Amino acid sequence: MEIIQFTASESINLAVPQEKAPIQHYLRQPRRLVSAIANPKLMTPLSETRFHLKMRPINFLEMYHFQPSVVLKVVADSQGNVNLTSENCEIIGNDYINDRFGMSLKGKLYPINKNGATYLEGKADLKVNVDLPPPLWFTPRPMLETTGNGLLKSVLMRIKQKLMNQLIADYQQWANQTETTTETKTSLSSPKTALS
Repeated sequence: MEIIQFTASESINLAVPQEKAPIQHYLRQPRRLVSAIANPKLMTPLSETRFHLKMRPINFLEMYHFQPSVVLKVVADSQGNVNLTSENCEIIGNDYINDRFGMSLKGKLYPINKNGATYLEGKADLKVNVDLPPPLWFTPRPMLETTGNGLLKSVLMRIKQKLMNQLIADYQQWANQTETTTETKTSLSSPKTALS
């Protein structure tokens, strides 16, 4: 048995546009957060904090085609600090690899104030352990590691791109809806001065 490990890390530093509703409030909604960075067609909510995600199919060395799936646990505290952890990883489409595969994803995302501006900072670490199928036993290890690490890096890069584009757009949409709802409630609950 040949066990190999692939790893990748990615960090993010993102300027947050100023809105009346702070991003800390937005980040405390795990479902909204996951919906902004995952393909809705490939995401199934399991609870308020756990989500089943299917990733895009992966092609490894033109020999193996498979689709990873993972249960992602997303927990946010009152300050809007978000922790993401993977649970129950599976490989769809390749039983051999699924039986000999382990994946760990750990990520964090948190708002930070610098010089009067708000930024989102974070880091994600992705690790995969797999027993190599016999046809790959004689493939040079550096080549396998370079290919595997590159695949994981591309997965994290896709998540980062969605964070940088979709999350901020969704936050702004949510903040505007929140502001409109608050204004409507205020106008409805304010006393009618015309009768006084």
